[in-house]
Amino acid sequence: MYTPPAFAEDDPAVIAGIIRACRLPILVTAGAAGLEATHLPLFHRTDPAPHGTLVGHLARANRQWQALRDGAPTMAIFQAHDFYVSPGWYATKRETGRVVPTWNYEAVHARGPVEIVEDAVLLRQIVATLTDREEASQPVPWLVDDAPDDFIVAQLKGIVGLVMRIDSVIAKRKLSQNRPPADRAGVIAALAASGRDEEATLMREREAAADRPGPEPSPRPRG
Repeated sequence: MYTPPAFAEDDPAVIAGIIRACRLPILVTAGAAGLEATHLPLFHRTDPAPHGTLVGHLARANRQWQALRDGAPTMAIFQAHDFYVSPGWYATKRETGRVVPTWNYEAVHARGPVEIVEDAVLLRQIVATLTDREEASQPVPWLVDDAPDDFIVAQLKGIVGLVMRIDSVIAKRKLSQNRPPADRAGVIAALAASGRDEEATLMREREAAADRPGPEPSPRPRG
């Protein structure tokens, strides 16, 4: 992923937040059958440090899992917030007119080896974990155990689980860092005025984090 230094993100906590904010990531493999991709929910565990583990499942009928089993290079793509930025939002538009449209977004590309899970007990745990995460917002959360056991057992035969230990990430937060402060303020104001409060808050938080002083440098010994 093309990532200019101004947009690069290396804070593991921020990266984990982007991963978890993505509702439906894309799993891409480059195997013997060529490039294959599946949209699927993935649960993120923080261990092992620094990047953690991704857990999910594929339909057994989806041939991509065979590429995973065979060790094909694999990447999971996560995109969190994204929004169009109009040149009209910039102070620079009024000053010089030398502006163009762009798109702000947060994205993470995660790579690592994948283990295929076919054990029925472990598969049930994977399905329950993903279900519990999504059902947490429901007034009465549905549980895997709410369905007849023989039905769940039959459904599990139609899937395979996957566990990716993330060994490398590229993370990008493109939030107008390359624009002057007045332009960034204009983007925030325009987002807020159009009801895009979540995106406006995201940019405000990034601005606040950028303004916080870093740790004091260690004193140097005098020679």
